[in-house]
Amino acid sequence: MGLAALAARVRLGWRLSGSGPELRPGRGQWTAAGRSRSPREADTPVFQYVGERAARADRIFVWGFSFSGALGVPTFVLPGAGPEPRAGSRPRRRIQPVPYRLELDQKISSAACGYGFTLLSSKTKDVTKVWGMGLNKDSQLGFHRSRKDTTRGYEYVLEPSPVPLPLDRPQDTQVLQVSCGRAHSLILTDREGVFSMGNNSYGQCGRNVVEDEIYSESHRVTRLQDFEGQVVQVVCGQDHSLFLTDKGEVYSCGWGADGQTGLGHYNITSVPTKLGGDLAGVHVVQLATYGDCCLAVSAEGGLFGWGNSEYLQLASVTDSTQCNMSAPEGCRSRVCTWMRTPVSPAPSPQAVGHSRYFRSHCPWPLQSPRPPPH
Repeated sequence: MGLAALAARVRLGWRLSGSGPELRPGRGQWTAAGRSRSPREADTPVFQYVGERAARADRIFVWGFSFSGALGVPTFVLPGAGPEPRAGSRPRRRIQPVPYRLELDQKISSAACGYGFTLLSSKTKDVTKVWGMGLNKDSQLGFHRSRKDTTRGYEYVLEPSPVPLPLDRPQDTQVLQVSCGRAHSLILTDREGVFSMGNNSYGQCGRNVVEDEIYSESHRVTRLQDFEGQVVQVVCGQDHSLFLTDKGEVYSCGWGADGQTGLGHYNITSVPTKLGGDLAGVHVVQLATYGDCCLAVSAEGGLFGWGNSEYLQLASVTDSTQCNMSAPEGCRSRVCTWMRTPVSPAPSPQAVGHSRYFRSHCPWPLQSPRPPPH
């Protein structure tokens, strides 16, 4: 078998199984990129089938739950949705358990997964820079006009579709990053600030909360520009948002009942507000948040955490999920020296004596669920 034919059949340790698109691990001496070879494979010949000067191809792979359309493959949800429906086609695919290549013509530079939806972006200078797919009941993917009724919008988007942005200079502006929360999205640009869309029940989109606002089929996209410095990273939590500027400062807005906004209170914050506390004067270089827990890394390598620590995600030094301390002055362990909270709020009236390590307080008992967004 020729070298080119062999390369076409076996790529990075994976090969096609049968006539369908599913992938399964390849066998023999071929290994996935980046995996060290086992002793048994040490003496096996290695064949180079890609030249040193060969350009790398940019590809997108998707896997996981598909019925919301978040994977961007319509035939996973509606088998007859392909360009050439065939009799006896495969049944709907609820779960895609292994990476599946998503066919796109665009060079994607950023991707984000929300709760049943996905955003993709490219640094292209073309007018279309962001694509969305999946659940859109809160317009977290923007407004996608129905083909049957142009006054209505789709609540589910089954394939990557352009997300319109109100850019002043679309030919000069690049999208640097996208981020997704439970039902809201953030889009970071290099010249025109940050854009937010989707559910704003708790101010997570950085604008005033409107009582009984209807988010379905909304055209509203909000531009956020009131920061001291240029935003270089955006991060969506479940129902809160974090922003990092080129000055190393952190801003937050949204739901704060678990301390995830880091502002020293447990209220909703609808305007991006700068964090203080132990972060005051610290140059932050990276943010991370998931659910209601937040982390920040400083330029010196320090790690700061705040928000929910119900499952010890803030690395507490006790086996208990709670510690009745309003501040960690009494703790002198090594963990407390490098994991600090940006705020030190007073205990809330609803939970006097109920606090978490590193001053990450919860105003309600752990069993109290958060009200769902409107």
